[in-house]
Amino acid sequence: MIARLLVANRGEIARRVIRTCRSLGVSPVAVHAEPDAGGAWVAEADAAVALPGTAPYLRADLLVDAALRTGADAVHPGYGFLAEDAGFARAVLAAGLTWVGPPPEAIAAMGSKVRAKELVAAAGVPVLPSWDPASVPADAGYPLLVKASFGGGGRGMRVVRSAAGLADAVAAAAREAESAFGDGTVFVERWLERARHIEVQVLADGHGTVLALGERDCSVQRRHQKIVEEAPAALDPELRARLHGAAVAAARAVGYVGAGTVEFLVAGEPAFLEMNTRLQVEHPVTEAVLGLDLVALQLSVAEGTPLPFDAAPPVRGHAIEVRLYAEDPAADWRPSTGVLHRLAVPGVTSEFGFPAGGLRLDSGVLAGDVVSPHYDPMLAKLVAHAPTRAAAARRLAAALAGAGIHGVRTNRDLLVRVLRSPGFAAGPDTGFLARHPELFAPLAGPAEVRTAALVASLAAAARRRAAATVLATLPAGWRNNPSQPATATWDGPDGPVEVAYRPVDGVVRATPEEVVLDDGGVRTAYRVHAVGEVSHVDGPGWSVVLAQVDPLPVPRRLLPAGSLTAPMPGLVVAVRAAVGDRVAAGRPVLALEAMKMEHAVLAPTDGVLTELRVATGSQVDAGDVLAVIEEG
Repeated sequence: MIARLLVANRGEIARRVIRTCRSLGVSPVAVHAEPDAGGAWVAEADAAVALPGTAPYLRADLLVDAALRTGADAVHPGYGFLAEDAGFARAVLAAGLTWVGPPPEAIAAMGSKVRAKELVAAAGVPVLPSWDPASVPADAGYPLLVKASFGGGGRGMRVVRSAAGLADAVAAAAREAESAFGDGTVFVERWLERARHIEVQVLADGHGTVLALGERDCSVQRRHQKIVEEAPAALDPELRARLHGAAVAAARAVGYVGAGTVEFLVAGEPAFLEMNTRLQVEHPVTEAVLGLDLVALQLSVAEGTPLPFDAAPPVRGHAIEVRLYAEDPAADWRPSTGVLHRLAVPGVTSEFGFPAGGLRLDSGVLAGDVVSPHYDPMLAKLVAHAPTRAAAARRLAAALAGAGIHGVRTNRDLLVRVLRSPGFAAGPDTGFLARHPELFAPLAGPAEVRTAALVASLAAAARRRAAATVLATLPAGWRNNPSQPATATWDGPDGPVEVAYRPVDGVVRATPEEVVLDDGGVRTAYRVHAVGEVSHVDGPGWSVVLAQVDPLPVPRRLLPAGSLTAPMPGLVVAVRAAVGDRVAAGRPVLALEAMKMEHAVLAPTDGVLTELRVATGSQVDAGDVLAVIEEG
């Protein structure tokens, strides 16, 4: 029996495993990098080990040493980092510890996507054609997908639409894969524009039982990474049986033990994509519809116990999960860093639990935590379970729209629009977001922004009155001469917003945290959360961030004309132009790596590159001048 478990991961992944440890009476041990010392999972564990640097979660030696030092008798790798590293599994076993995962041989067999395709093809599982990047045939047919052979999560992937772009795509994918997984091997595969991404959850014990525990539809994706997942998928019985059978065959082909996921693209006929030899981020939707704790089952299998059932439990209702990311979808998914001042979701019935007819929140960050550039930008997963797909989507959209998420930009508005869109209701495919640019619009339009500015002004006036040391009994905005309204200017999502107001006109109540307005007999309450000069205004189904404009601002440092600045903190991983080059607007000049993804920095205008202030390997902060382009 496992008595003490080291969780070799961070964030919501670690918190999820710790939650099951508590329910089973297993003592959890956490690890953390230097920037993560204040992480919630660190506080929730019985013991925690500090690891040096910002990337120690990829150090098998440090993790095994932490387990031995704390008296752990088992290691759970979570999902991501070293979860699919056969070398790590072997190191854990060699240290005399229990490995909560598949045998190292199975990990190695499926670790290379190229080798995995060969193995499952031999077992009769259909696959897509693929090639080595150096030997792509002329008649391969574009578009193609350059793909990392090791790892996952959308990293190390590039769509190529012509032979001219193949070399650059291979180089970029290899860089990203090397950074994320420690191996830059890539291959090229046929790209299907309008396919569904369907994955089958498999679970196998050490006694010969291999089961398919239903499937998930993960077709809504950005940058080849899932952002909406649901179970069950809409499949006819014959196709479901084929996918489940192929997944079981793939698992048996490598002697699989434990929890894993076999992924397929379905465009008419299904085709094997890869096998993830670990638990997936989206496993909660399977837990919700089957009433299972997959982490508890992982631990049971690792202890050598047979599975408690010989067939998957019946599916109950429908579950949908969304991934809440700190990023700006409208700015090419640019990641956002900073302090998360608030994360409050209404109607949550469980955290890291199993929402039978409810709403589940799995989050690795809490209010006050810093979202750093060192790790994946996912803040939380929100899961809704309901009797029907439509009911689950409605519940999830309403909870997201009503959430208070303050301090960093997020993809919340996009997720709400996706869940409420006719295209999602009809059934999306992997090209869904590319075909629906209207979904990238914010939930708050111009009218809502102006209302938010009025609300922020009234709340700010109330704060000033609450802090007043003299004449504190006078109402906010009181004037000897009431002929002129008060005014305020705010920096809004699309520029300055100026409002003129009288604190008595239509104002039912105004406090520093809440403003209630009456418009033609309709009363509406607005929540206000002020952090310094920034006000977060949450209205009915929308949120707006406003910064008060200082009428007497401190002069700012003037940048050289044509400056190209860093949009985020990051590492320069590629320089694609030299001083003296003529560049076209929209052409990549540099590439930055932030939050484990590569982001192109584009020329804002046509011109000549007259100055280059960074080189490959330079670490930069947001706002740093990277280059100067002389327009013309």
